[in-house]
Amino acid sequence: MINETIGWVGNILFAICGIPQVIKTYRSKSAKDLSLLFLWLWMSGELLTFVYILIGDWETGIAHFPLYFNYIANIFMATYLIWAKYTYPKKHSTK
Repeated sequence: MINETIGWVGNILFAICGIPQVIKTYRSKSAKDLSLLFLWLWMSGELLTFVYILIGDWETGIAHFPLYFNYIANIFMATYLIWAKYTYPKKHSTK
């Protein structure tokens, strides 16, 4: 039980790490300071690790729900930030 609690707390903390950046980007409608390479590497790493965990869990019959929560949350945040990186500069050009 303690291991499960530690897993949930740790993964919730990891999952909320991107929230301040998402909020800042949403409010400012600017993603100019975000590295596109970083965003794509982050998204790729989250997706590949999530698939790895799902396959491993399917093979062992063990479900790691805290990890699912973390990776799904991060995939959504990375997706939004990538979308913002491509969209906001076009909408709010100062030229």
